[in-house]
Amino acid sequence: MSAKVIKKGTTILTEEPFAFVLNSIHRTTRCDNCFTSGKVLKCSRCQYVHYCDRNCQKESWRNVHKVECARLKKVSLEPLLDDARLMARIIIQLNKVGDDVPGILLSSYEYFTAKNFRTFKDLMSHYSDIIVDKKRMEHFNKIHKILFQLLDETLMPNTSELISIYGKLCTNRFGIVNESLNDLGIGLYLGASIMDHSCKPNAIASFKGTTVIVRTLTDLPSVDWSQIRITYVNLLNSNKDRREELYNSYYFWCDCERCKEKEPMAACPNSSCDWPCSIEDDKCEKCSARISAEFKKNFQEVMDFIEDCLEKMKTTTYVNDKLSLSKKCLEKQKNVMHKFNIQHVRTLERAFITATNQLYWQDVEFYGKKLVPGYKLYFGEVHSDTGMLYMYIGMAQRHLGKSNEALETLNKAKTVLKISYGEKNSFVSTQMATMDVMESCAIN
Repeated sequence: MSAKVIKKGTTILTEEPFAFVLNSIHRTTRCDNCFTSGKVLKCSRCQYVHYCDRNCQKESWRNVHKVECARLKKVSLEPLLDDARLMARIIIQLNKVGDDVPGILLSSYEYFTAKNFRTFKDLMSHYSDIIVDKKRMEHFNKIHKILFQLLDETLMPNTSELISIYGKLCTNRFGIVNESLNDLGIGLYLGASIMDHSCKPNAIASFKGTTVIVRTLTDLPSVDWSQIRITYVNLLNSNKDRREELYNSYYFWCDCERCKEKEPMAACPNSSCDWPCSIEDDKCEKCSARISAEFKKNFQEVMDFIEDCLEKMKTTTYVNDKLSLSKKCLEKQKNVMHKFNIQHVRTLERAFITATNQLYWQDVEFYGKKLVPGYKLYFGEVHSDTGMLYMYIGMAQRHLGKSNEALETLNKAKTVLKISYGEKNSFVSTQMATMDVMESCAIN
């Protein structure tokens, strides 16, 4: 192996946001500046934002809050306030530093240097796409009205410039999440925005507070930013749904390797064959087993049943009902859907998540182990989601008294999370400490 190879798990970019905002649902429990949870005190002026300490308050005041503070007091808690606040903060930053000043890079692996960097004006605005996008323009017009409440008229760009800023925000924003993948806020990162999408990504973005950290998921010959790919969408969506979401949100049709592949749909009617069959075909490509009209009808009935269950899950508030519906769906899918069928994998995921939330450890282990092959295929073996899956399975096994199995599974989780999150990540450190305690108990 060449010495120049960039090994998986290598940090290739660490960057502070150009502008960011905490989701309003967290405003009374998390710091508006660093996103830390715990005891927070509200700003005495606007009575809206909260901070963990005086240092964060001073930093936020100096950077952006001084401009928005007095006006936040007058704005009602509208559903679009978070988007409008981020737009306002971008405008504040542009008025302060201009659009040709690079973002704050803490570190990078090649490309970004003092003479080679990205600025706000490098971002694509998709202006021509935005102005003919009815939904986006309706959204923009609503935000536009709130902006007049958040900013002084002297700061407001003209409508054309505002649409350009809005377009850059829509197509370059990052959802800021914690290690448990809970949404905390949204941010704009000038350096990280260079990365394009793939449904088989070779890199992953994680966050420490508001700082984005990008790591490789595969070994790479070098860091060529034109070839670095993250995912913009949920990888457990079908090819059709992913491509439509990408076009509607980012204005391109994905033609990555995965989108070109035929998706596994039906189980082979021959129970001894594990080949994924297309329901459009008349026989299995591998064993030539006949796919009868009756089998196709049954497959469609199962698909309709799943769709009906999904609608019921949206309205039911009882967790046990959701788990029961998931189990019924999975029972219907037996010998009809292939194990890698997206709907099957997503049904397993629903059962697993519901069981995890209710601490039904036997179900967590059972559905988690069933879910592993699908996660490894669609997310990849070293993706953070795969690591988290291993972690919860290991926790379940520990609660069920399966110490040896738990240790083995948690070690898999540790290996994966060290690659996707990094060894120094506090979340990984906590899990490593837990495993050390378990190992000590097992030895004694």
